[in-house]
Amino acid sequence: MTAVLAIDQGTTGSTALVFSREGDIIGRAYREFRQFYPAPGWVEHDPEEIWRVSQAVMAEALASSGVDSNGLSAIGITNQRETTVIWDRESGEPVHRAVVWQSRQSAGICERLKADGVEPLIREKTGLMIDPYFAGTKIRWILDQDPQLQRRAEAGDLEFGTIDSWLLWKLTGGTAKAGALHRTDPTNASRTLLYDIHEQTWNEELCSILDVPLSMLPEVQPSASIFGETDHIDGLPSGVPIAGIAGDQQAALYGQGCWEPGQAKNTYGTGCFMLMNMGLQHPISRHGLLTTICCDAQGAPAYALEGSIFIAGAAVQWLRDELQIIKDPAETDALARQVEDNEGVYLVPAFAGLGAPFWDMEARGALLGLTRGSGRAHIARAVLESIAYQSRGVAEAMEQDSGIELNELRVDGGASNNDFLMQFQADILNVTVDRPKMVETTAAGSAQLAGLTVGVWSSPSELDRIRRTECRFEAQMDEAQREALYAGWLEAVTRVSSGSKK
Repeated sequence: MTAVLAIDQGTTGSTALVFSREGDIIGRAYREFRQFYPAPGWVEHDPEEIWRVSQAVMAEALASSGVDSNGLSAIGITNQRETTVIWDRESGEPVHRAVVWQSRQSAGICERLKADGVEPLIREKTGLMIDPYFAGTKIRWILDQDPQLQRRAEAGDLEFGTIDSWLLWKLTGGTAKAGALHRTDPTNASRTLLYDIHEQTWNEELCSILDVPLSMLPEVQPSASIFGETDHIDGLPSGVPIAGIAGDQQAALYGQGCWEPGQAKNTYGTGCFMLMNMGLQHPISRHGLLTTICCDAQGAPAYALEGSIFIAGAAVQWLRDELQIIKDPAETDALARQVEDNEGVYLVPAFAGLGAPFWDMEARGALLGLTRGSGRAHIARAVLESIAYQSRGVAEAMEQDSGIELNELRVDGGASNNDFLMQFQADILNVTVDRPKMVETTAAGSAQLAGLTVGVWSSPSELDRIRRTECRFEAQMDEAQREALYAGWLEAVTRVSSGSKK
């Protein structure tokens, strides 16, 4: 049997899936890992724990698939983007816990950069904006924790990587002596504030601004290419090519078959991420979006507009873990339906600030419009609706920047299984929402890139036949109701914005 293994290394856990040539999932494993919160707004992970968990689920998934060592054709990696690891190249040991994409601990660095007036230059070269979200300021923050780290970095002793690079390093040996490979792909490189997306290369001027030595940065090669081979990893055969790498959102865009300009997808995970393929156009957004690198049908670099929402599924976890209103995220569907409408209750889930299109780092979450009659159902409904409202803000900005009217949105991620949310998303956007039979499109995208590289699939047309629609949600809400609800949401946002507090 010919199969491809995908490791989907996410924010709260690692998932490994084994895909057959027909695109079916024939092996699966998942494990969570610890979250560290050293201070309010800070989030960190243990890179070694991420590796141990990822290694374990890859071995478990492969064992459960029944595929023998000769049947595994390739490995694809997809990862939580921007999360930053720095390690010693000789020992392979991290010098600090990984600083997670959600973490705001480099906010002070961002403020200094803005005060220095470099944001227009950074925005023009990278398609990004200065925000703690991106990896470059996280690198600077880690190096600032110990004066010796900067000296070691300048001496060429330290490596930086997003999680894809960290996993590749471990899969290919784990130390410089063992021949470990230090590489990444353009989709991840484009999230660092150090990569010129137009020239598609690391930029010396950007590195100088952040005082990050070029020697720390991984080699960049196409998302669909051979990055290295496995080397003596427990539970995995040696010599298997790691042949596809893409950041999670670009992998999902590829797995959804959004290869042509104007096609868009939304992934509902811990955060929520909408991307629209722009082909070879790379406009710099004027409406709070990012310009990032994605993949064309062959896995070569293309461009996309992206709206990044920090808190989506994480708000449902908040209901479960902090408020203890639910025991399982799936309960929110039925709970939200217990009330006919939100009765004026809105949640603005700015637990880590607001992302696109607002980019307000100082905003904080709020539950507004409560009355004595408000209960669990209203709060659950407000949580789900907040995800859809945030997505509408991104979609409107995307239409303004691209000049393309959105008429279909392909969806994936855990919360896309929530029928209430998907119907409300269709209603509030007034577009068709298309959910595939297999919503693990992030893992599928990295597997398809890897399989395309080694010939498991001969062409994108073969991959196109794999994606099958499970359900299409058509807009049913009348315009007056839709606009009134959204106006209420925008008013709620103004109540929590940092500008309203000045």
